[in-house]
Amino acid sequence: MSTDQALHPLHPLQPKRSAPAAFGAGAAIGVLGGMIGLGGAEFRLPLLIGLFGFAALSAVILNKAMSLVVVLVALPARLATVPAAEVAARWPVAVNLLAGSLFGAWAGASWAVRMRSTTLYKVLAALMLLMAAALVVTHTTTLDTLTLPPWAQIPAGVAAGFGIGVVAAIMGVAGGELLIPTIVLLFGQDIKAAGSLSLLVSLPTMLVAFARYSRDGSFAVLNTNLGFTAVMAAGSVAGAVLGGLLLGVFPELVLIPALAVILLVSAAKLARHD
Repeated sequence: MSTDQALHPLHPLQPKRSAPAAFGAGAAIGVLGGMIGLGGAEFRLPLLIGLFGFAALSAVILNKAMSLVVVLVALPARLATVPAAEVAARWPVAVNLLAGSLFGAWAGASWAVRMRSTTLYKVLAALMLLMAAALVVTHTTTLDTLTLPPWAQIPAGVAAGFGIGVVAAIMGVAGGELLIPTIVLLFGQDIKAAGSLSLLVSLPTMLVAFARYSRDGSFAVLNTNLGFTAVMAAGSVAGAVLGGLLLGVFPELVLIPALAVILLVSAAKLARHD
């Protein structure tokens, strides 16, 4: 019996945790993310809570595990698009952000496991609003590089990395929605290179958060729902591939506002979650 089953043995949504439902939901999320070049974990989190009935912290841990799988699959494919040597030449950018994100991931996961459930729902709702804003800004405006002197750029990168690490750990996401615009704004990288660099920063950052969550009793939800997690992660990967093929089919002027509305509705539901 899972942690959630023990706490909510009569939860009406429990029967929906079937393999077809998990794969279908994961695929739908993957398609949404793939169409805008992201993993879609921010859309998966409210489904884990609202559709599959997981408690907030359990949903975050499961989301983190699935996000890790998606990033591991996406990284080789991304490096095939942007040569590894080209990404490696930009290693100072990744190191600068990692100097903050690794600490932020540990801190964020530590805060998440200590929060009351009702507080965590509200924090997740607020972060959904942040993701919606980042989505709109990144895809509807032209990001110009901030002209910072070297002495200011490094601490700004560490501070930004810390904040992103906290958000990624608490939501169980890779953080690309925040990393990509940060890399463009602070370090003047083009979008394609920023996407690859974001994965290089995301992977160790996620591993640190995962390690912190593994020290808490709530991590047992992953062991008791391993099959569900694997199936939904497989759906997410398959959906992301399909979404990538559909990239550009739907105009961003329609797609981005629609996805932002989904995040806003999800935020409103999480804020009211009991």
